[in-house]
Parts: sequence; C-alpha cells; structure tokens
Amino acid sequence: MKNILIAGVMAIAISLPSLTSAQSKSDEKKAAITNLINTQTYVFTAQSSMPPGPSPDRQLNGNYDLTVTKDSVISYLPYFGRAYTAPMDPSKGGIQFTSTKFDYKLTEKKKGGWTIVIKPKDTNEASQLILNVSTGGYSTLQVIGINRQPILFNGYVDARKLKK
Repeated sequence: MKNILIAGVMAIAISLPSLTSAQSKSDEKKAAITNLINTQTYVFTAQSSMPPGPSPDRQLNGNYDLTVTKDSVISYLPYFGRAYTAPMDPSKGGIQFTSTKFDYKLTEKKKGGWTIVIKPKDTNEASQLILNVSTGGYSTLQVIGINRQPILFNGYVDARKLKK
C-alpha cells in the first residue's frame, strides 16, 4: 500500500510541470489573441464553410482568409449558396473585396472572447461580417451579403503574416 501511495505522489509530481507549462502556453496564446484583437491586426483563416440550406459542410484548404487592419478589410473567401445576381466579371467568384471604409464594433463576451461586427461601406460583396473569436483564437465568421444568402465559416484568428 505504501508503494502505491509513493508511486501516486511521484506521478503527480512528475505531471505538475507539464500541467503548468500547458497552462502557461494557454495564457500566452490568450494574451497574443487579446493583443491582436485590441490592435485590430489579425487574419481569420477559414478551415470550413457551412452554406445555407441542406448543403453539407465543406472543408477548405486553408488558402481562404479575411485580413483586418485599422485601415482596411481584405476578403478572399469562397462562396457556396444562392446568389441573386451574377457578378459582372465571372473570374471574381466568391467573396473577394478590399474595403477601406467600414464600421468596426468590438464587444467583449462575458465568458471570454469577442464579437466583432464589421460593416463595409464601399463594396457590394458583403453588407456585414460577424466574427466570433474565442480566447484561444478559434472563430466563426458569418458573412451577410447584399445579393446572396448568408454563409458561415469556421476557422481561427492569428497574426498577419508579412509577405517577403
């Protein structure tokens, strides 16, 4: 019995450093995400989309994103769903735009995380973007279009990668 007790205490003692390092990594991630959200310099990378209606979820390849800075919102996202008008340029499918005139409202959630509402004023591709971000960076983005059904994306928020 004594050996089992000693083994249990040793197992706990060995696992404590890994628990504290996991906690510190989580705290670092939370601080980094908080800084990105507060400085308004981040990228939402879409991993899957959920079109409206009975359509199945679609896994994306990670090359679709929404870049947010203080002076611009750049969207390069796909679109699956019903569009009520066709684009003038057929090569401009999806939700692609750059907006420099937009309203940006950040609301902190009670249990942690943020809701960000972006209303572009200089594009017809989207009338409203609603981004829900957890403290770990996991996010959902709802895009409400002017001439399209709304679409929802799952993904994550991370730091902007500077192009070389």
